[in-house]
Amino acid sequence: MKSSYCICVYMLLMIFLFFGISACGSGEQQLASTTHEPVPVTESPEPGIDWWHPVVGLTWQWQLTGKLDLDLQTDVIDIDLDAGQSVVDHYHSQGTKVICYINVGSYENWRADAGQFPEEVLGNDYEGWAGEKWLDVRRIDLLAPIMLARLDECAEKGFDGVEPDNMEVYTNETGFPLTYEDQLRYALWLAEEAHKRGLAIGQKNASDQTHDLVGIYDFAITEDYFFYGEAELMLPYIEAGKPVFAAEYTDLGGDFETFCRQSQAFGFSTILKYRELNAWMEACP
Repeated sequence: MKSSYCICVYMLLMIFLFFGISACGSGEQQLASTTHEPVPVTESPEPGIDWWHPVVGLTWQWQLTGKLDLDLQTDVIDIDLDAGQSVVDHYHSQGTKVICYINVGSYENWRADAGQFPEEVLGNDYEGWAGEKWLDVRRIDLLAPIMLARLDECAEKGFDGVEPDNMEVYTNETGFPLTYEDQLRYALWLAEEAHKRGLAIGQKNASDQTHDLVGIYDFAITEDYFFYGEAELMLPYIEAGKPVFAAEYTDLGGDFETFCRQSQAFGFSTILKYRELNAWMEACP
């Protein structure tokens, strides 16, 4: 009896050790496969924080290059983050709301903060745009210090809202295996951080995510959506009482008068622009 008991105890110990070692090994393997740092935890905007809530029907201008037209009278103007606070103040003195352009989906080698991007977040070249590379938007932990500093600068200069350019990334050849969920997670994080700083934020293109973002984002900006027949996908913004600022480009052709008739039926705010986004524009009547 004593001998059989010992054998049983021995076998139980061996089984325990085997499964214990296997479990530890599995845990070590799981930890080893987790290479990303934790995403910074963000909080909801504090009570009392509010931001601009644009409405349907506002006129707008979009200028990112060339000498700014300071005399132009529109309800809204979208300009680069690098514009000085005095420019923002000038437009405000005319009753114009000012949107702050920042690039959230691609690296630009001419920006003052270009040296802050870790090499591991830089992907393929952005075809057609010299000096730009796609970003790995999964790595919010690495992008956060840069993007939050940009949002801080927008807020400090008194901008009313933010245009997060190149937020549509997962459908491009970025060099990273990005998914719809990766893009959405990044977009929701950007909106939360903009709102915490008292900034409105607009959905830039990315029409397939409209149903996920329209309840959170404050407006939309589209490029060539009438030309490509995608404008109807942004109608949830209009239905929610939020404007769609639409731009069509001259280099694609198309009948702008026809686009304007469609724009009027949809309730969009539509302009015609050169691709370089200088001061010239033609607005729908």
